[in-house]
Amino acid sequence: MANVIVDAKGLACPMPIVKAKKAMDSLESGQTMELLTTDKGSMNDFRAWVKMTKHELIEAKEQNGVFIFIVKKGRTTDERGIRESGK
Repeated sequence: MANVIVDAKGLACPMPIVKAKKAMDSLESGQTMELLTTDKGSMNDFRAWVKMTKHELIEAKEQNGVFIFIVKKGRTTDERGIRESGK
């Protein structure tokens, strides 16, 4: 079961991704989010967003007109041991 569920059904792009980003920002690395959306473009848009943000797409499916994505939060820059310049 996901740590947080984001219901973005009925919202058009870019709102499902905006809501997903806000939810992911609240999670710790390794925790999961489930996104529910009815936006037909979300399958391509959300896959691209997950890849760009370095999170892990666990599952992507469509059920009765609802697109369901389960994403595991990736590690943050600090957790990878990368230091900001000047520190």
